[in-house]
Amino acid sequence: MRCPLPISSRRRILCVFPAYTPSFGTFSHAYPLMGGVKAFMPPQGLLVIAAYMPETWECRFIDENIRPASARDFAWADAVFVSGMHIQEGQIHDIGRRAHAAGKVAVLGGPSVSGAPEKYPDFDYLHVGEIGDATDRLIEILDRDLARPAAQVVLDTKDRLALGDFPAPAYEAVPLKRYLIGSLQFSSGCPYRCEFCDIPQLYGRQPRLKSPEQMCAELDAIISQPGHPAVVYFVDDNFIGNRKATREMLPHLVEWQKKNNYPLQFACEATLNMAKQPEILELMRQANFMTVFVGIETPEADALKGIDKTHNAAVPMYEAIETLNSYGLEVTSGIILGLDSDTDKSEQNLIDFIDRSAIPVLTINLLQALPKTPLWDRLEREGRLLHDASLESNVLFKRPHDTVVSSWRRAIAHAYAPEHLFERFKHQCDVTYGNRIVTPTKGKLTFTNLRRGLILGFNIITRVGLLSDYRRPFWRAAGHALKRGQIEAVFNMGFVAHHLIRFTREALRGEHNASFYAAKAAEAEAQRQRSWWENTRRRFVPEREAA
Repeated sequence: MRCPLPISSRRRILCVFPAYTPSFGTFSHAYPLMGGVKAFMPPQGLLVIAAYMPETWECRFIDENIRPASARDFAWADAVFVSGMHIQEGQIHDIGRRAHAAGKVAVLGGPSVSGAPEKYPDFDYLHVGEIGDATDRLIEILDRDLARPAAQVVLDTKDRLALGDFPAPAYEAVPLKRYLIGSLQFSSGCPYRCEFCDIPQLYGRQPRLKSPEQMCAELDAIISQPGHPAVVYFVDDNFIGNRKATREMLPHLVEWQKKNNYPLQFACEATLNMAKQPEILELMRQANFMTVFVGIETPEADALKGIDKTHNAAVPMYEAIETLNSYGLEVTSGIILGLDSDTDKSEQNLIDFIDRSAIPVLTINLLQALPKTPLWDRLEREGRLLHDASLESNVLFKRPHDTVVSSWRRAIAHAYAPEHLFERFKHQCDVTYGNRIVTPTKGKLTFTNLRRGLILGFNIITRVGLLSDYRRPFWRAAGHALKRGQIEAVFNMGFVAHHLIRFTREALRGEHNASFYAAKAAEAEAQRQRSWWENTRRRFVPEREAA
């Protein structure tokens, strides 16, 4: 649905999504292998806001991960809407400055401002919370007056729009072919209250739901766009937050896939206790789910109690991972170092876990306190919140800061040493990939997929298989997959490993923070100072030269 208010004026709204700081999870080094891919995933929240605007208002959507908003874009607009996460804080401020330089009113919403509105005194309007009554008040104000207010106006959502009343995201406003993966939302909120997580505070503990029909209509909109991504990620905070609803939705997803000859693969994030849900797992297999991101956080069972994550121990951890693999689900995992419970043995325990679990992709971060989390509140009481940009985290660890950072460096160096990474991919060939359903060829034989496959195949052979210094472990893993007829696995491990290895080497050179939630300001500034040619060379040069 669109905004139901009566509207008297015509407005032009420029929606700008800020660029991400490079991270393990956005796979930026893989984009040049893909042919035309420029960004990770379409931003759901701002696309929903764009779709909610009154029908008579024009909206222009720009994702600065694809291209920067130009002076002409700002001149066109009556108002500039921005949304983003904490990691994008610097870029958010920059967009606000450009909007004001163009004489336009600047509006900020989304998760970062909802969690910490005090960070953004420079915006004219702050939209705190989800789409709802605050959104309608904002539209009323802008319909009446486009002048910048004398003082900042904070609009706080008290009555959220039901998820079932959400408009379909304005997918038509973005070039989906420029994204590595697509995005889709079925539910919002999570029943658990992990100490470090802000989701329950921002979106609630009782998951709210879209209807299966609504979700399938959004999938129709995605595949109607030529060149759409082959993989769609469910951005739900916890895919099994409401197990009953997920179980009832999945048959609709299976039928949609069958009707359309399985044009998509799916991925999601969930808690590890989904291993106790065999009916859901089998339906996910039938719906062509390939990957599930699980916040394992730590392999130390006692440490899970300290961060209110005991549901991870509902099933023995290795047994749970094996169960997910048996349904064709490759596990990716979030790991945190710097917990209060960490000891001198924690680093080795993590390395042992990496090797034994054979999870290929792990995002290993230092603990970072986010506003509106129990962790933030506790550390604030204990006087352990830091505000030193030269440090890798805003947490005063129980162990020396340099010791924790050194542990992180050794852990990522081990995890993404090419020999170790490709061995874990070989293990997935044996225990995971063969358990996936065989989908109809008809759904894959499109011009876009053929073109994409040829470009990706050529780039993997040349950049990974010939020019990289990790070509030997790659070919060993590729040969292992090809003997099992797993051609797609060769493509997947090639582009994923290429990113992870290159990003790790950059991180070990000090170019990235030890936390996805804190931007590496020095490297961002260095990137701005480097010439266009140097930045391009660093993206494309063979790794042995760049290392």
